[in-house]
Amino acid sequence: MENRRSEERGRLSAYSNPLYNALRASADKAGTLLGAVGIFLLAGLIVAAIGTWIFVELAEHVQMGASQAFDNAVLRWLGAHHTTAWDNIMVEITALGTGTVVMMIVAVAGLFLVLTQHKYSAMLLLISTFGGLVLNLVLKLGFNRPRPTIFVPEVHAVSSSFPSGHAMSAAIVYGTVAYLAARLHKRAWAKALVMFAALIVILAICISRLYLGVHYPSDVVAGVVIGLAWAGFCMATLEAIQRFGARRDPKILESEKPAPGGGPLTES
Repeated sequence: MENRRSEERGRLSAYSNPLYNALRASADKAGTLLGAVGIFLLAGLIVAAIGTWIFVELAEHVQMGASQAFDNAVLRWLGAHHTTAWDNIMVEITALGTGTVVMMIVAVAGLFLVLTQHKYSAMLLLISTFGGLVLNLVLKLGFNRPRPTIFVPEVHAVSSSFPSGHAMSAAIVYGTVAYLAARLHKRAWAKALVMFAALIVILAICISRLYLGVHYPSDVVAGVVIGLAWAGFCMATLEAIQRFGARRDPKILESEKPAPGGGPLTES
């Protein structure tokens, strides 16, 4: 009876865990190494395919001008509601998505992962970050959308407008760092809290780009969508590589296990 209750609590808690936790559970049930690897790779491909499809649909609307009226209306409304206090706040928030800040976050997080012997996690962070930078550059050059001119921007911006580099890098870096941090937690509420905090930061950066007048709404939505698609694919690939590599060296999974807890955070 006690075992049954434990199993039921386990099933209920699984629903509150992030998506990657559910994927791990599915992999454990797959029964074979190839089954586990296939589940993660398939999940990554599905996430990437859905994100890419949404991005392409949005890009087509932008190129046809179908989103321009909405884009302009949102920026006009924001431009009419500027205040000195909010100007200062948004300038500080948008700095969280600049290249310098993002690279510092990646450097610090990567160093921590290396020092704690989470080398595969560190590799994921670097690949997703720099791969995202290259992808954003290619997309900006391809679409070459002019920056908004609805009102005078509060900050200086270079390069083209679509997709938003700040939104894309925020989705990739903060999303990936939160995912890697959540992997080190044992409790579901801690995992959810980390992911929620990352979501708030990403949304705040996106809103700041609109408020400051350097991006259209369609720019930031496109940046977030393609950024999460790329990050999700990298996350699923990391899980698949670890499962596949564990056959040759079991220490691979051992080194990537959550940090040992103590006191009330230790799982029973």
